[in-house]
Amino acid sequence: MFVGHYSVALAARRTTVDLPLWVWFIAVQWLDLGFMTFVLLGVEKVRIVPGFTASNPLDLYFMPYTHGLLGATVMSAIFAGLVAAAFPTARSAVGLALVWLASFSHWLLDLLMHTPDLPILAGPTKVGLGLWNHVGISLALELALLALAAWFYARGADPARRMRVWILVGVMVVLQLYSLVAPTPTSTTQFALTALTAYGLLSLGAYWVERAARAAP
Repeated sequence: MFVGHYSVALAARRTTVDLPLWVWFIAVQWLDLGFMTFVLLGVEKVRIVPGFTASNPLDLYFMPYTHGLLGATVMSAIFAGLVAAAFPTARSAVGLALVWLASFSHWLLDLLMHTPDLPILAGPTKVGLGLWNHVGISLALELALLALAAWFYARGADPARRMRVWILVGVMVVLQLYSLVAPTPTSTTQFALTALTAYGLLSLGAYWVERAARAAP
């Protein structure tokens, strides 16, 4: 899953935990941010295998620290602690829980999409329902989640912010569609750097969306 993760961020922004949208955008991709960094460092592993699934060529064969059930639980707790240290609005029990859940939602949504490559602990048992092998279903699910969450976010926003969020959603849809036809990465390094760049730019886009409210008269 790619842009579908951001549906959780858009929905979380409407909760009572007052955090900027860009923080929620980082939250829902926190596990992948860690994974891409670990790939660059050689700690976790991915192979580029053309045709590995119908949706992408990624054989994610070793990622226990960021995408194992235990690892994702711990990683999400670390992120919740970092956010609480930086933002007083996240220091309540509800705030910590919602930030943790936003981060951990990444694992839950990946469970739907991935082939069985998500470790439960550090052993051989791995899970994944494999919707990546059904492009029509996986794409429809991602776009439906994103559109529904964007509508939920936008209905409570001022006009300037509403316009910007739909522009950002349009960019995300284009990126999702492009990911299905993009050239196969030439290396795992290229794959990781491209992903980190995309996550960073989308988080900047989330900042831009809410900057509209401060700029409005």
